[in-house]
Amino acid sequence: MTPPPPDTRDFPWWLVLLVGAGLWLFAQVLGNPVQAQILGTLARGIGVTVVVTLTAFAMACALGLGLALAALSRLVWLRQAARLYIEVMRGMPIIVLLLYVAFVLAPAGVAALNAVLEPLGLDPVRTRDVPLLWRAVIALTLAYAAFLAEIFRAGIQSVEAGQIEAAKALGLNRALRFRLIVWPQAFRTILPPLGNDFVAMVKDSSLVSVLGVTDITQLGKVTAAGNFRYFETYNLVALIYLTMTIGLSLVLRRIERRLRARG
Repeated sequence: MTPPPPDTRDFPWWLVLLVGAGLWLFAQVLGNPVQAQILGTLARGIGVTVVVTLTAFAMACALGLGLALAALSRLVWLRQAARLYIEVMRGMPIIVLLLYVAFVLAPAGVAALNAVLEPLGLDPVRTRDVPLLWRAVIALTLAYAAFLAEIFRAGIQSVEAGQIEAAKALGLNRALRFRLIVWPQAFRTILPPLGNDFVAMVKDSSLVSVLGVTDITQLGKVTAAGNFRYFETYNLVALIYLTMTIGLSLVLRRIERRLRARG
């Protein structure tokens, strides 16, 4: 006799433990003037981390969806070009891509732009005029678009072919079939991995500190180098990131449950 499946609706004691530990740690920090000052310094980097994450993820979603559609195109050269981009970007470490975009691609792009501006008599653009923040955003966008493209492609292909054929029989064009039939069903499939990648980008946004962007990690490095309190500083850095990522994970799980209940 097959045993019944385990009940996955356990009371989240792990969450109670984490929330309790987090509140206790924050209380300890606020009660210590030195640690409270460190926390205030690190908090200034939260805005930069949020801007980098939201901007890069939105751009990566748009580019990733375009790559997914290209990978499913009827045109061979378009499918091959999309696959080439996806495989190259997925095989490159993000930190290497950050450095490449910041110190190779950005100067090359500025040089190409100046080659167009100079014959027109316009003032040339200097490489240092391109903020490091936006170089980091572009690098994260290029990297994550490759991963998101595979998620979008899998979601689109999960829609039954019979429904698409039925939509064709009703006279819907490709744009309407995608908007009314394919995308609503694919979105429910891709939401969990999409949410996981969003949480991962929050963590990977810390890599922009290698370019000197003043996010949480960079401020932590500068603060620890100045006060030599590495233990307290990096504990607070970890605590801030954990608060952000666990909070996001809980919100995304709630959204998934609501979509599943509606479906």
